[in-house]
Amino acid sequence: MIDTILTPLFILLLVYYSYFLLGIFRGLKKLRHPQVKTVDEFVSVIIPFRNESDKILKNLRSIEAQDYPKEKFEVIYVNDSSSDDSFEKLVRAIKSSNIKVISVPNEFSPNAHKKRAVRFGIEKSVGEIIVTTDADCIHGKEWLKILVSCFDNNTGFVSGPVEFKENGNIFSKLQKLEFAGLIIAGAGLIGMGEPVICNAANAAYRRKGFESVNGFNDHLAVSSGDDELLMQKIWKDTGYKIKFCLSKKVVVSTVPNSSIKEFYYQRKRWASKGLFYQDKFLILKLILIYLFYFGLLIQLILSVFVSRFYFILLTESIVIKLILEYLILKKGSELLFDKKNLEPFLLAELLHIPYIIIAGISGTFGNFIWKERRLKR
Repeated sequence: MIDTILTPLFILLLVYYSYFLLGIFRGLKKLRHPQVKTVDEFVSVIIPFRNESDKILKNLRSIEAQDYPKEKFEVIYVNDSSSDDSFEKLVRAIKSSNIKVISVPNEFSPNAHKKRAVRFGIEKSVGEIIVTTDADCIHGKEWLKILVSCFDNNTGFVSGPVEFKENGNIFSKLQKLEFAGLIIAGAGLIGMGEPVICNAANAAYRRKGFESVNGFNDHLAVSSGDDELLMQKIWKDTGYKIKFCLSKKVVVSTVPNSSIKEFYYQRKRWASKGLFYQDKFLILKLILIYLFYFGLLIQLILSVFVSRFYFILLTESIVIKLILEYLILKKGSELLFDKKNLEPFLLAELLHIPYIIIAGISGTFGNFIWKERRLKR
Protein backbone atom coordinates (compact mmCIF):
# COMPACT_ATOMS: atom_id res chain seq x y z
CA MET A 1 0.00 0.00 0.00
CA ILE A 2 2.78 2.42 0.93
CA ASP A 3 4.53 1.74 -2.39
CA THR A 4 1.49 2.52 -4.50
CA ILE A 5 1.03 5.90 -2.78
CA LEU A 6 4.54 7.16 -2.08
CA THR A 7 6.45 5.99 -5.14
CA PRO A 8 4.32 7.90 -7.69
CA LEU A 9 4.39 10.94 -5.37
CA PHE A 10 8.20 10.90 -5.14
CA ILE A 11 8.48 10.55 -8.93
CA LEU A 12 6.06 13.42 -9.55
CA LEU A 13 7.95 15.67 -7.15
CA LEU A 14 11.21 14.79 -8.93
CA VAL A 15 9.66 15.58 -12.32
CA TYR A 16 8.34 18.91 -11.03
CA TYR A 17 11.66 19.92 -9.46
CA SER A 18 13.52 18.97 -12.65
CA TYR A 19 11.06 21.05 -14.70
CA PHE A 20 11.60 23.96 -12.29
CA LEU A 21 15.40 23.77 -12.64
CA LEU A 22 15.24 23.50 -16.42
CA GLY A 23 13.06 26.62 -16.43
CA ILE A 24 15.74 28.52 -14.50
CA PHE A 25 18.40 27.36 -16.96
CA ARG A 26 16.29 28.52 -19.92
CA GLY A 27 15.65 31.82 -18.15
CA LEU A 28 19.38 32.45 -17.73
CA LYS A 29 19.87 31.98 -21.46
CA LYS A 30 17.23 34.64 -22.17
CA LEU A 31 18.97 37.37 -20.15
CA ARG A 32 20.82 40.11 -22.05
CA HIS A 33 23.59 42.49 -21.04
CA PRO A 34 22.42 46.09 -20.55
CA GLN A 35 23.32 48.95 -22.88
CA VAL A 36 25.13 51.50 -20.68
CA LYS A 37 23.59 54.98 -20.64
CA THR A 38 22.83 57.88 -18.32
CA VAL A 39 19.12 57.94 -17.58
CA ASP A 40 17.16 61.19 -17.68
CA GLU A 41 15.48 60.66 -14.30
CA PHE A 42 17.15 61.74 -11.07
CA VAL A 43 18.30 58.78 -8.94
CA SER A 44 18.09 58.41 -5.15
CA VAL A 45 20.31 55.79 -3.48
CA ILE A 46 18.96 54.69 -0.09
CA ILE A 47 21.37 52.95 2.30
CA PRO A 48 19.90 51.89 5.67
CA PHE A 49 22.36 51.00 8.40
CA ARG A 50 22.39 49.74 11.96
CA ASN A 51 25.63 49.13 13.86
CA GLU A 52 27.97 48.97 10.84
CA SER A 53 30.93 50.83 12.36
CA ASP A 54 33.54 48.40 11.05
CA LYS A 55 32.22 48.37 7.47
CA ILE A 56 30.47 51.63 6.70
CA LEU A 57 33.50 53.70 5.66
CA LYS A 58 34.51 51.12 3.03
CA ASN A 59 30.98 51.32 1.74
CA LEU A 60 31.15 55.13 1.67
CA ARG A 61 34.39 55.13 -0.32
CA SER A 62 32.87 52.86 -2.96
CA ILE A 63 29.76 55.08 -3.16
CA GLU A 64 31.78 58.29 -3.47
CA ALA A 65 33.83 56.72 -6.27
CA GLN A 66 30.80 56.11 -8.53
CA ASP A 67 31.33 57.01 -12.17
CA TYR A 68 28.02 58.83 -12.47
CA PRO A 69 27.22 62.57 -12.73
CA LYS A 70 26.83 63.92 -9.19
CA GLU A 71 24.10 66.28 -10.30
CA LYS A 72 22.05 63.26 -11.42
CA PHE A 73 21.88 61.36 -8.10
CA GLU A 74 21.73 61.70 -4.33
CA VAL A 75 22.74 59.26 -1.61
CA ILE A 76 20.82 59.04 1.66
CA TYR A 77 22.26 56.97 4.50
CA VAL A 78 19.49 56.15 6.98
CA ASN A 79 20.52 55.45 10.57
CA ASP A 80 18.22 52.82 12.08
CA SER A 81 18.83 53.29 15.81
CA SER A 82 22.51 52.35 15.79
CA SER A 83 24.02 51.86 19.23
CA ASP A 84 27.64 52.09 18.03
CA ASP A 85 29.52 55.03 16.44
CA SER A 86 28.37 54.32 12.85
CA PHE A 87 26.47 57.60 12.58
CA GLU A 88 29.24 59.82 13.94
CA LYS A 89 31.95 58.06 11.94
CA LEU A 90 29.95 58.41 8.71
CA VAL A 91 29.10 62.10 9.20
CA ARG A 92 32.76 62.99 9.78
CA ALA A 93 33.95 61.08 6.70
CA ILE A 94 31.52 62.32 4.00
CA LYS A 95 33.18 64.54 1.39
CA SER A 96 30.59 64.63 -1.41
CA SER A 97 27.85 67.26 -1.39
CA ASN A 98 25.25 64.83 -2.79
CA ILE A 99 25.54 62.47 0.21
CA LYS A 100 23.71 63.00 3.49
CA VAL A 101 22.89 61.07 6.67
CA ILE A 102 19.52 61.06 8.43
CA SER A 103 18.16 59.14 11.42
CA VAL A 104 14.79 57.42 11.68
CA PRO A 105 12.67 58.83 14.55
CA ASN A 106 11.89 56.20 17.17
CA GLU A 107 8.15 56.64 16.66
CA PHE A 108 8.32 56.10 12.88
CA SER A 109 6.85 52.61 12.09
CA PRO A 110 8.64 51.12 15.13
CA ASN A 111 7.77 47.49 14.31
CA ALA A 112 8.79 47.61 10.63
CA HIS A 113 12.54 47.26 11.33
CA LYS A 114 14.64 47.59 8.16
CA LYS A 115 11.61 48.58 6.07
CA ARG A 116 11.06 51.62 8.25
CA ALA A 117 14.56 52.88 7.47
CA VAL A 118 14.14 52.35 3.72
CA ARG A 119 10.67 53.90 3.78
CA PHE A 120 11.88 56.93 5.76
CA GLY A 121 14.74 57.39 3.31
CA ILE A 122 12.37 57.22 0.34
CA GLU A 123 10.11 59.83 1.94
CA LYS A 124 13.10 62.16 2.28
CA SER A 125 14.35 61.53 -1.26
CA VAL A 126 13.42 63.19 -4.55
CA GLY A 127 14.53 60.71 -7.22
CA GLU A 128 12.14 59.06 -9.64
CA ILE A 129 14.37 55.97 -9.55
CA ILE A 130 15.05 54.51 -6.09
CA VAL A 131 18.18 52.37 -5.64
CA THR A 132 18.70 50.36 -2.45
CA THR A 133 21.84 48.75 -1.11
CA ASP A 134 23.31 47.85 2.28
CA ALA A 135 25.95 49.61 4.33
CA ASP A 136 28.18 46.51 4.50
CA CYS A 137 28.44 46.30 0.70
CA ILE A 138 31.22 47.32 -1.68
CA HIS A 139 30.43 48.57 -5.19
CA GLY A 140 32.46 48.87 -8.37
CA LYS A 141 32.74 52.38 -9.82
CA GLU A 142 30.35 51.58 -12.69
CA TRP A 143 27.73 49.95 -10.45
CA LEU A 144 25.17 52.76 -10.41
CA LYS A 145 25.63 53.72 -14.05
CA ILE A 146 25.01 50.21 -15.35
CA LEU A 147 22.26 49.32 -12.87
CA VAL A 148 20.05 52.29 -13.76
CA SER A 149 20.81 51.78 -17.47
CA CYS A 150 18.41 48.84 -17.30
CA PHE A 151 15.46 51.19 -16.94
CA ASP A 152 13.24 52.18 -19.81
CA ASN A 153 9.71 53.61 -19.66
CA ASN A 154 8.21 50.16 -19.19
CA THR A 155 10.55 48.93 -16.45
CA GLY A 156 9.45 49.16 -12.83
CA PHE A 157 12.00 47.04 -10.95
CA VAL A 158 15.60 45.99 -11.60
CA SER A 159 17.32 43.27 -9.59
CA GLY A 160 21.12 43.21 -9.41
CA PRO A 161 23.65 40.52 -8.45
CA VAL A 162 25.21 40.23 -4.98
CA GLU A 163 28.07 37.99 -3.84
CA PHE A 164 29.81 37.02 -0.63
CA LYS A 165 33.56 37.63 -0.39
CA GLU A 166 35.07 34.41 0.90
CA ASN A 167 37.99 34.66 3.32
CA GLY A 168 39.67 31.35 2.56
CA ASN A 169 37.95 28.99 4.99
CA ILE A 170 35.52 26.32 3.84
CA PHE A 171 32.55 27.88 5.67
CA SER A 172 32.85 31.13 3.72
CA LYS A 173 33.34 29.23 0.45
CA LEU A 174 30.18 27.22 1.07
CA GLN A 175 28.26 30.40 1.86
CA LYS A 176 29.57 32.08 -1.27
CA LEU A 177 28.40 29.19 -3.46
CA GLU A 178 25.03 28.87 -1.73
CA PHE A 179 24.39 32.61 -1.98
CA ALA A 180 25.48 32.65 -5.62
CA GLY A 181 22.94 29.89 -6.22
CA LEU A 182 20.16 32.06 -4.81
CA ILE A 183 21.16 35.03 -6.98
CA ILE A 184 21.48 32.84 -10.09
CA ALA A 185 18.10 31.23 -9.43
CA GLY A 186 16.55 34.67 -9.02
CA ALA A 187 18.10 35.82 -12.30
CA GLY A 188 16.83 32.74 -14.14
CA LEU A 189 13.33 33.14 -12.74
CA ILE A 190 13.24 36.77 -13.90
CA GLY A 191 14.52 35.63 -17.28
CA MET A 192 11.67 33.12 -17.59
CA GLY A 193 9.13 35.79 -16.65
CA GLU A 194 8.40 34.63 -13.09
CA PRO A 195 10.24 37.00 -10.70
CA VAL A 196 10.49 35.50 -7.23
CA ILE A 197 13.94 36.08 -5.69
CA CYS A 198 15.98 39.28 -5.42
CA ASN A 199 18.12 41.03 -2.84
CA ALA A 200 17.71 44.57 -1.47
CA ALA A 201 21.49 44.93 -1.34
CA ASN A 202 21.32 45.55 -5.10
CA ALA A 203 17.89 46.62 -6.32
CA ALA A 204 16.22 49.57 -8.01
CA TYR A 205 12.64 50.55 -8.70
CA ARG A 206 10.52 53.43 -9.94
CA ARG A 207 8.99 55.66 -7.31
CA LYS A 208 5.69 55.50 -9.24
CA GLY A 209 5.77 51.71 -9.06
CA PHE A 210 6.57 51.79 -5.34
CA GLU A 211 3.75 54.24 -4.63
CA SER A 212 1.22 52.48 -6.87
CA VAL A 213 1.47 49.30 -4.73
CA ASN A 214 1.46 51.30 -1.46
CA GLY A 215 5.10 50.57 -0.85
CA PHE A 216 5.67 48.25 2.10
CA ASN A 217 2.29 48.96 3.72
CA ASP A 218 0.84 45.50 3.06
CA HIS A 219 3.74 43.71 4.75
CA LEU A 220 5.19 46.12 7.33
CA ALA A 221 4.77 43.49 10.05
CA VAL A 222 6.96 41.02 8.13
CA SER A 223 10.56 41.43 9.27
CA SER A 224 11.97 40.74 5.81
CA GLY A 225 10.65 41.27 2.29
CA ASP A 226 11.67 44.84 1.45
CA ASP A 227 12.98 43.26 -1.74
CA GLU A 228 11.07 40.16 -2.91
CA LEU A 229 7.60 41.09 -1.65
CA LEU A 230 7.91 44.53 -3.23
CA MET A 231 9.20 43.17 -6.54
CA GLN A 232 6.39 40.64 -6.74
CA LYS A 233 3.76 43.30 -6.00
CA ILE A 234 5.11 45.61 -8.70
CA TRP A 235 5.11 42.69 -11.14
CA LYS A 236 1.59 41.53 -10.28
CA ASP A 237 -0.21 44.81 -9.63
CA THR A 238 1.29 47.20 -12.21
CA GLY A 239 2.04 47.12 -15.91
CA TYR A 240 5.77 47.45 -15.31
CA LYS A 241 8.37 44.88 -16.38
CA ILE A 242 10.91 43.29 -14.05
CA LYS A 243 14.53 43.03 -15.22
CA PHE A 244 17.74 41.45 -14.00
CA CYS A 245 20.93 43.48 -14.54
CA LEU A 246 23.26 40.98 -16.18
CA SER A 247 26.74 42.47 -15.70
CA LYS A 248 29.75 41.45 -13.65
CA LYS A 249 30.49 45.16 -13.13
CA VAL A 250 27.23 45.52 -11.20
CA VAL A 251 28.00 42.73 -8.71
CA VAL A 252 27.84 44.08 -5.16
CA SER A 253 30.06 42.29 -2.65
CA THR A 254 29.45 41.81 1.05
CA VAL A 255 30.93 39.72 3.84
CA PRO A 256 29.60 36.25 4.69
CA ASN A 257 28.30 35.30 8.10
CA SER A 258 31.03 34.78 10.65
CA SER A 259 29.35 31.87 12.46
CA ILE A 260 26.90 29.05 11.81
CA LYS A 261 24.49 30.66 14.31
CA GLU A 262 24.57 33.95 12.39
CA PHE A 263 24.07 32.10 9.10
CA TYR A 264 21.17 30.14 10.58
CA TYR A 265 19.34 33.24 11.76
CA GLN A 266 19.87 35.01 8.43
CA ARG A 267 18.47 32.13 6.37
CA LYS A 268 15.69 31.63 8.90
CA ARG A 269 14.72 35.28 8.45
CA TRP A 270 14.81 34.99 4.66
CA ALA A 271 12.71 31.82 4.70
CA SER A 272 10.12 33.45 6.96
CA LYS A 273 8.72 35.67 4.18
CA GLY A 274 7.76 32.82 1.82
CA LEU A 275 4.25 32.35 3.23
CA PHE A 276 3.58 36.08 2.76
CA TYR A 277 3.99 36.00 -1.01
CA GLN A 278 0.95 37.55 -2.67
CA ASP A 279 0.73 34.87 -5.36
CA LYS A 280 -0.81 31.80 -3.72
CA PHE A 281 0.07 29.65 -6.74
CA LEU A 282 3.71 30.63 -6.16
CA ILE A 283 3.41 29.50 -2.54
CA LEU A 284 2.10 26.16 -3.79
CA LYS A 285 5.13 25.83 -6.10
CA LEU A 286 7.48 26.51 -3.19
CA ILE A 287 5.67 23.94 -1.06
CA LEU A 288 6.12 21.35 -3.83
CA ILE A 289 9.84 22.11 -3.97
CA TYR A 290 10.06 21.77 -0.20
CA LEU A 291 8.18 18.46 -0.37
CA PHE A 292 10.71 17.23 -2.93
CA TYR A 293 13.51 17.85 -0.43
CA PHE A 294 11.54 16.42 2.46
CA GLY A 295 10.74 13.40 0.28
CA LEU A 296 14.45 12.70 -0.10
CA LEU A 297 14.70 12.36 3.67
CA ILE A 298 11.67 10.05 3.72
CA GLN A 299 13.20 7.93 0.92
CA LEU A 300 16.37 7.54 2.97
CA ILE A 301 14.36 6.32 5.97
CA LEU A 302 12.27 3.96 3.83
CA SER A 303 15.39 2.53 2.18
CA VAL A 304 16.64 1.48 5.62
CA PHE A 305 13.40 0.15 7.11
CA VAL A 306 11.16 -0.84 4.16
CA SER A 307 12.87 -1.58 0.87
CA ARG A 308 16.15 -1.07 -0.99
CA PHE A 309 14.04 0.14 -3.92
CA TYR A 310 13.81 3.52 -2.20
CA PHE A 311 17.58 3.75 -2.06
CA ILE A 312 17.68 3.35 -5.84
CA LEU A 313 14.99 6.01 -6.24
CA LEU A 314 16.84 8.29 -3.80
CA THR A 315 20.11 7.85 -5.70
CA GLU A 316 18.48 8.64 -9.04
CA SER A 317 16.80 11.73 -7.59
CA ILE A 318 20.05 13.05 -6.10
CA VAL A 319 22.00 12.43 -9.32
CA ILE A 320 19.41 14.30 -11.41
CA LYS A 321 19.34 17.11 -8.87
CA LEU A 322 23.13 17.30 -8.83
CA ILE A 323 23.48 17.42 -12.63
CA LEU A 324 20.82 20.07 -13.17
CA GLU A 325 21.96 22.29 -10.32
CA TYR A 326 25.57 22.06 -11.48
CA LEU A 327 24.58 23.16 -15.00
CA ILE A 328 22.69 26.14 -13.56
CA LEU A 329 25.51 27.18 -11.23
CA LYS A 330 28.08 26.78 -14.00
CA LYS A 331 26.04 28.89 -16.42
CA GLY A 332 25.29 31.55 -13.82
CA SER A 333 28.90 31.71 -12.66
CA GLU A 334 30.07 32.22 -16.23
CA LEU A 335 27.63 35.10 -16.62
CA LEU A 336 28.11 36.81 -13.26
CA PHE A 337 30.67 35.35 -10.91
CA ASP A 338 33.85 33.29 -10.81
CA LYS A 339 33.85 29.61 -11.78
CA LYS A 340 36.05 28.98 -8.74
CA ASN A 341 32.82 29.30 -6.75
CA LEU A 342 32.04 25.73 -7.81
CA GLU A 343 35.00 24.15 -6.01
CA PRO A 344 33.00 23.05 -2.91
CA PHE A 345 30.02 21.97 -5.04
CA LEU A 346 29.85 18.33 -3.92
CA LEU A 347 30.15 19.20 -0.24
CA ALA A 348 27.52 21.91 -0.67
CA GLU A 349 25.18 19.40 -2.34
CA LEU A 350 25.62 17.01 0.57
CA LEU A 351 24.63 19.73 3.04
CA HIS A 352 21.93 21.23 0.86
CA ILE A 353 19.15 18.77 1.63
CA PRO A 354 19.20 18.99 5.46
CA TYR A 355 19.79 22.75 5.21
CA ILE A 356 16.65 23.30 3.10
CA ILE A 357 14.54 21.07 5.36
CA ILE A 358 15.67 22.80 8.56
CA ALA A 359 15.50 26.35 7.16
CA GLY A 360 12.00 25.80 5.80
CA ILE A 361 10.61 24.54 9.11
CA SER A 362 12.39 27.07 11.34
CA GLY A 363 11.57 30.00 9.05
CA THR A 364 7.89 29.09 9.11
CA PHE A 365 7.45 28.58 12.85
CA GLY A 366 10.38 30.16 14.67
CA ASN A 367 11.54 33.58 15.80
CA PHE A 368 15.03 34.90 15.14
CA ILE A 369 17.60 37.58 15.93
CA TRP A 370 18.71 40.26 13.47
CA LYS A 371 20.97 43.24 14.20
CA GLU A 372 20.62 42.64 17.95
CA ARG A 373 16.82 42.60 17.63
CA ARG A 374 14.71 39.60 18.53
CA LEU A 375 12.06 39.36 15.85
CA LYS A 376 8.92 37.35 15.29
CA ARG A 377 8.07 35.75 11.98
